[in-house]
Amino acid sequence: MTLRTAFLLASCVLALPGVASAVEIIDSSSALVAAVRDGAEGSTVEIGPGTFELDAPLEPKAGMIIKGAGIDKTILTHVATWKPSTKTLPDPEMKTQGMDTRAYLFRLQDKAGSITISDMALRAPQLHGAIFGWENKDLHLHHLRIQDTLWTGIRTFSMKGAKIHDCEFINAGGRWEKGEPGIKGGITGGAIFPIWMADCEIYDNIFERTQMDKAREFYGIKGRQGKRCRIHHNTIKVNFSIEFPFENDEDMEMDHNIFHGTISIPKHAGGPVPASGRTFHIHHNWMLDGYSIEFVRNGVEIDHNLFDFDVQKDGSNLISGFGKAAAKGPATFHNNLINNPGRGVIWISEVFNNLEIRNNHIMTRTTPTPRKDGLFGFNPGCDFKTINIHDNIIECQGEPRPLLRCKESYGSIIKNNTLTNVSDTERYENASMATRAGLEEPLKFECGVHGEFMVDGWKAKPTVGGKGLN
Repeated sequence: MTLRTAFLLASCVLALPGVASAVEIIDSSSALVAAVRDGAEGSTVEIGPGTFELDAPLEPKAGMIIKGAGIDKTILTHVATWKPSTKTLPDPEMKTQGMDTRAYLFRLQDKAGSITISDMALRAPQLHGAIFGWENKDLHLHHLRIQDTLWTGIRTFSMKGAKIHDCEFINAGGRWEKGEPGIKGGITGGAIFPIWMADCEIYDNIFERTQMDKAREFYGIKGRQGKRCRIHHNTIKVNFSIEFPFENDEDMEMDHNIFHGTISIPKHAGGPVPASGRTFHIHHNWMLDGYSIEFVRNGVEIDHNLFDFDVQKDGSNLISGFGKAAAKGPATFHNNLINNPGRGVIWISEVFNNLEIRNNHIMTRTTPTPRKDGLFGFNPGCDFKTINIHDNIIECQGEPRPLLRCKESYGSIIKNNTLTNVSDTERYENASMATRAGLEEPLKFECGVHGEFMVDGWKAKPTVGGKGLN
């Protein structure tokens, strides 16, 4: 037998099912630290069941795979004496100067690509977060439970090509550490907090807050500039589900999620529209908070969502804009079902032009207040020849509601809407057309973690094996 033949035979034996691999199973904290510190790029570190306490961050190298025995079996946390100061919280957000990048269980080596961390729980009640990384391309984080962190769960800069999926974020962020003298808190952190994220995918994750004191508030995904990313099939049970304000975003897709809170995407004057023509595409989501979308942003499409609000909670507008700088648009809002808008469907303080509202079905009911405002509120300075409201079905059950709020709004293009118990129909023509009012096709889609709910028209029901709402 030649040496080459022997090598090939040995390789085949190692590949057979049931044959143990050569990877050593880590069973102590010291062994874990040594394995990550001394391991070569591209090596695998496999951690057994148990609780592993660290006194400094692990620093994975490029290509390393760090894998636990399971989300309920392997727990990484810190020793009691590792307690970084919270004087740097909130961190500067857009730069690393002034923040403590080592106050994390994992501090990925700068620019180290293709790192995978999976199958474990990360608990860091005294640390700023669980994972920090700078320019880590093709990062893969999955089957993690990130729980009880002070400021954030995953904190990254210039993350490209990442996949974050099948993770649980439980109380994974906050505002401050209550026990440190002189620390009054500050800007709220996020479970996933990426700065300059591109070509990434975040899916099948659950975000949940169980500690309700003010210091434990956190965002689900708090980003600063995203390009060509998709956020889908997540269940986000926090009051601000996603925030992407300020910076220039493009081709950000948010779909098939369950949102218990707000999507915040405001930009001064609406921001530039990229060459693709779209900044955000928000579609096929089940939205449960009456204050669903914080505006304004140019180049947005919002379609095929179920906005499903509690009639008793009537204090919000579905889309709200609070700025002062005029925005040129465009934006389109179409093929949505809106159940029980409170104050209204759209209220924008600043001038916003080139807005199309079409093929939606809106159903209002008498609210506790009761609300009597128009469903659409625009700045009187808008160019109303560019605001087009057509082919919608609007039903006001109980208290009648006007379509519009300010008198200048009646210069909008209003046509072919089916209006029931709408109180201002004498103020616009609403000419009939051959086109169809209401949704262009029935609304039916799965949403949430692994499609745990099915939206079918106005109703959402758990799918087979679905977790349901707690």
